[in-house]
Amino acid sequence: MMNIKIDSISEAHRLLGLDKPKHPLITVYYHTPDVIDRTTNASFTGNLYYIAMKKGIRGAFQYGRNTYDFEEGAMLFLAPHQVYTTPEEVETDAESQGWSILFHPDLIRKSTLGKSINEYTFFNYEVNEALHLSDRELKSINELVLKIEEEINQNIDKHSQEIININLESLLKYSQRFYERQFYTRSSSNKDFIIRFENYLKGYFSSNQLIEQGLPSVKQCGYALNMSGHYLSDLLKAETGKSAKEYIHLLFVEKAKFLLSNTAHSVSEIAYNLGFDYPQNFSKLFKSKTGLTPTEYRRLN
Repeated sequence: MMNIKIDSISEAHRLLGLDKPKHPLITVYYHTPDVIDRTTNASFTGNLYYIAMKKGIRGAFQYGRNTYDFEEGAMLFLAPHQVYTTPEEVETDAESQGWSILFHPDLIRKSTLGKSINEYTFFNYEVNEALHLSDRELKSINELVLKIEEEINQNIDKHSQEIININLESLLKYSQRFYERQFYTRSSSNKDFIIRFENYLKGYFSSNQLIEQGLPSVKQCGYALNMSGHYLSDLLKAETGKSAKEYIHLLFVEKAKFLLSNTAHSVSEIAYNLGFDYPQNFSKLFKSKTGLTPTEYRRLN
């Protein structure tokens, strides 16, 4: 399998067998059979953002620890330096379609999108957490892609980059909206994940892991549930209004309150039992969540 690093739009065009790019920092290309053939059995990474809509393509694409088949159609988003692996063979049907957008961070660096790009957490989702679009939603997305493509193909002037960024930001905002719709329509299955997450945290907080490793990270919790930490946090936010980090801290506070109210251990001992090497860090987190120091809480209870 080839390991390919792509750091520029020109490099991407050479790899895909496309003509010289019209814009140095962004490109839109379509998933023709020739393009698909050139990208099979390879692992890609590099300093580019990648947005793709894939449909009618069968094959075990891999991103992170998970694989996904795009026969039904879906969008995926990758940030720079993430690894995306394609299958050894790809089958396409008569209705296969799709497009990809590649853009360099320099395109958005001085724009409002450059300041907010990290807020679009789906760039850090796993590939099996792809966005599934209705026909109506896909139409809205495709219209924005066409606007971006039209602007790229025009002669570049002082307005080009701003207009491209506006449409690119609109595409991401729509994608964010559609992801929220996806969370809502999958509410029943999402509740199963929430129960599993809560059970994982309860098991973690009652084991030696808390002392040995400290508070679990969101990424660690996601890994335990076979999903990305970002997806887990966004799923929880949509369902409960609380992020994964807030959930972790909520259970931590309940555990701390129990120990403060029902044991004679000192605050330092409790801090150690909760995985803190320094009691002041425990006290700071406890006060930020309750408004009281551990000692003040103990006096009141």
